[in-house]
Amino acid sequence: MRRAFAILTLSLSVLLGLAPLTARHAATIGAPAARAQVSAPSAEPTGSGQSGAPSAAAAAAPRPMELPDILAWKSIGASAVSDDGRWFAYRLSPVVGDSEVVVRAVEGDKAYTFPAGEAPSAGGRPGGPGDEPGLPAAALQFSADSKWAAFMVYPTRAEAQRARSQRRPAAQPKARLLDLESGTDVAFDNVRRFAFAGERGGWIAMQKAPAGAGGTAVGAPPAQGPARGGSGGDAAGDRPKGTDLILRELATGRDLNVGNVSEFAFDKSGRYLALVIDAPDKAGNGVQVRDMETGVVQALDSASASYERLSWTEKGDGLSVIRGRDDERYRDKRYAAIGFTGFGAAGALQRVVYDPASDEGFPQGFSISPARSAVWTEDLGALLFGIRELEKAEPKPGATPADKGPADSPGAPAPPPAPETPDDDKVDLVLWHYKDPRLQSQQRVQEQADKNFSYLSIFRVKENRFIRLADDEVRSVSAAPKQRYGIGLDMRAYELMGNLDGRRYQDVYVIDLRTGERKLAVRKLRNMGQPSPDGSKFFYYDDGHYFSYDMASGASVNLTKSVPASFIDVDQDTNVVKPPTPALGWTKDSDAVLLSDGWDIWRVPVSGGTASNLTANGRRDGLRYRSLLRLDPEEKGFDLSAPRYVSMFGEATKKGGIGLIEPGQAGVRRLLWDDAVFGLQKAAKADVYLYTRSTFNEPPDVHATGASLQPGRRLSDLRAQVGAFTWSGGSLLVSYAVKLGKGAPAKTLQGSLFLPAGYERGRTYPTIVYIYERLTQNHNAFAAPTANGFNKSVYTSNGYAVLMPDIAYALNDPGVSAVACITSALKAAIATGVVDPKRVALHGHSWGGYQTAFAVTQTQAFAAAVAGAPLTNMVSMYSLIYKNSGGTNQAIFESSQGRFLGGYWDNWEAYVRNSPVNFARNVKTPLIILHNDQDGAVDFTQGVEYFNTLRRLGKNVIMLEYVGENHGLAKQANRQDYTIRMKEFFDHYLKGAPAPAWMIEGVPRLKMADHLKERADLRKSAAEREKERAALPVREAERK
Repeated sequence: MRRAFAILTLSLSVLLGLAPLTARHAATIGAPAARAQVSAPSAEPTGSGQSGAPSAAAAAAPRPMELPDILAWKSIGASAVSDDGRWFAYRLSPVVGDSEVVVRAVEGDKAYTFPAGEAPSAGGRPGGPGDEPGLPAAALQFSADSKWAAFMVYPTRAEAQRARSQRRPAAQPKARLLDLESGTDVAFDNVRRFAFAGERGGWIAMQKAPAGAGGTAVGAPPAQGPARGGSGGDAAGDRPKGTDLILRELATGRDLNVGNVSEFAFDKSGRYLALVIDAPDKAGNGVQVRDMETGVVQALDSASASYERLSWTEKGDGLSVIRGRDDERYRDKRYAAIGFTGFGAAGALQRVVYDPASDEGFPQGFSISPARSAVWTEDLGALLFGIRELEKAEPKPGATPADKGPADSPGAPAPPPAPETPDDDKVDLVLWHYKDPRLQSQQRVQEQADKNFSYLSIFRVKENRFIRLADDEVRSVSAAPKQRYGIGLDMRAYELMGNLDGRRYQDVYVIDLRTGERKLAVRKLRNMGQPSPDGSKFFYYDDGHYFSYDMASGASVNLTKSVPASFIDVDQDTNVVKPPTPALGWTKDSDAVLLSDGWDIWRVPVSGGTASNLTANGRRDGLRYRSLLRLDPEEKGFDLSAPRYVSMFGEATKKGGIGLIEPGQAGVRRLLWDDAVFGLQKAAKADVYLYTRSTFNEPPDVHATGASLQPGRRLSDLRAQVGAFTWSGGSLLVSYAVKLGKGAPAKTLQGSLFLPAGYERGRTYPTIVYIYERLTQNHNAFAAPTANGFNKSVYTSNGYAVLMPDIAYALNDPGVSAVACITSALKAAIATGVVDPKRVALHGHSWGGYQTAFAVTQTQAFAAAVAGAPLTNMVSMYSLIYKNSGGTNQAIFESSQGRFLGGYWDNWEAYVRNSPVNFARNVKTPLIILHNDQDGAVDFTQGVEYFNTLRRLGKNVIMLEYVGENHGLAKQANRQDYTIRMKEFFDHYLKGAPAPAWMIEGVPRLKMADHLKERADLRKSAAEREKERAALPVREAERK
């Protein structure tokens, strides 16, 4: 009998619903921005749901959260701090709807707020904070002199919806430029992207969007490098890409318009602006550079060609570009690499052109690739670029053969055109072969990447020599820092087996970039590390130890052999032998590697000497020092001669913090330490530090402070949103002991238990158990409300307790292990007196969905369960295709999350006893399965197989299939529908709410459209629905 016990104390928090006003900015050209005199910063409350919380709601008593509240919930997305540390800006975006940009002074009360439309998501469609990766960081910037701010303003949600309904492209975004001192601003229409002029400042460049373009792809740099499949100059992708570029002199407001610009780039200093001109009929195409001090424009190269991929060196002393010309023999352009040097020097600019067409030593049928930039080496002695094989064009009537030019066959008669093959007579075949290193399905997914693959090569200027560095033997080559050596990886001998069992090895080569000479460095390596900042060495991990490799001498040294710590990750419980603990990277001087043993951070010298424990007390005190924080994004290697900030985590307490390591001293001085999660950034040229602090019931607001990280001034205030709603009554940790496998010692794990809003000691509550793997690492993290099924904050707001337990595993028993952990955690949670044992539900998605589907076959502890995208038959799932990658699940099962020792033929009993479908007759828990027809991670048939088995057995099961959706839901309407149905399901079985008809009777296919239309009102709040019902008699009377 396993013992389950609860420990630690209950921590309660009371939040203040304070929401000082920030005036909404009147966005008119030339007018000063409205300034808010604020006593404390906050998001601006309005009646339209545009900010932290509606003012009326903030004044009213807190209430449970509903779907409209979730969709209006705002979070901070993209943010920026000015280099002088005087200004901070951020975009505040709801889950669905229009965002705003807040620009405020770090000291004082000056603040500006601008409506900014609905920001695009990663897929180009509108989206909220959950889709923030779609918004480029460049869409919100300060000038280097910290006098100006600029940001993108997107079409509003209403404008975008109106455009879709009218079947026309959405409007292009605008760029808004703000004078930080005066508050004067100006908006520029139809802007594709913008950039301030480097360190010198004084200018901003804004590229206009193409005429007639839709608004979904803006805000990102223009696409570079055409996809394969064009045809000489006839492809749509060969149309001129140039648009107007507006150059504004910030001090005077003077605008210059440069036409037909397809690319632009300032050098780091901001003195020079490089331009690519791409005009109709290629008239005037070329590369120009403008001296921003003198206004002089110089043409660096011009031709009837396409120029692409401008690239400055880091110092700004070199510029490179590739130039492409059509060749009727090929579907692709043939490119040359061009480099320019001498910027700012007394002499004239120097130009270097490497055109493979004039080099007999260049591989036949190849060209420089447009899929990657040509770049200078740091010493400006060579250009690095990729090459790829050209795709031949189909012969045109009367043309000479594609592999010969006119001079190759003078007077030869033109071959007759090839006859067209009727579609019915064309063979449409995919041939799968057991020796294929990659499955045909994987090759299909990676087809475009394969077509665009390029082999790294180098042109050495002084020697006038081309050297191919990568080839079909060593395909992957990267230049080490300083570009003296390259590192090549060859996986040919291991690729097939790596795709089968997940153990991916490679042979590592060192390549001399001066000669192209290649030598084998390490054979059959699984864990490759990083090259040193000086480019002379690299580190790697093998068989429990870290090693360094000197690329000049070829000497390999075991770095950790004498270190009094283990660098094997003992917490990693997948089927991996001696997995490594994390390596943080190199020191700035390239003399040492920084390694983590899972608790402490060690400085390990690479040329002899004793390793030192920088943090000292991690293992002893149960603290995990996770990383050294990089506050300078341009830093190359960790500089230990300066104080270093380190992130801290209490394994038992889940406390988080930030500490400081002083140069030459062992140990960490705590600066921030609390039941919270912290983040840190710094102004580039000032000792102004911004940290975020969040707890399970307090959003991650930004605070400004100094280097000691003393309690700082709050620069954002999202607490009013929390104060408007009932929220979790507190959180606690429960501990439980589990034996995993015969003869194994008991393992102590923890679970996070979040109390329902309005919690009263002595009462028990309906509880959702949400599972995946280890979740208590996020015990103090804030969960912003979302509408995509389950959300912890939404459920605690609505009176549920939420248990999120840690799960550990024994090999060959992923399901059995999970059930042991889940049931033990539940017993511990019930022992606290919070959980009503008769009103508990279980939910998980993907791997959590699998564990849910299996758990309900092994225990009747749950009154209801929702399994999202579950694996249900480990035998059939093993060999199915993981469609998102095209590979199989075999590697996942044998070397990753599946945790099996080999295939099912060697472990039949293990696969069978961990498959939910085999125990379907035991299910007594009402179950919903979510499985979408286009699921590319867990095949749709897994859900169907389990559903049909349960249905055949007469079990209470419902399956939700959202047509066209992948592993997770992307469409907002589907997300909201799933959220509502899940809550209806849990409310019925755990709270006794009436069951909706769809749960009782299902919905016939021919009535689904009407069913969905009838349920549209459920997306509204209860107050909105009541108001509409009250208005019905009045409208009926008016109608009569």
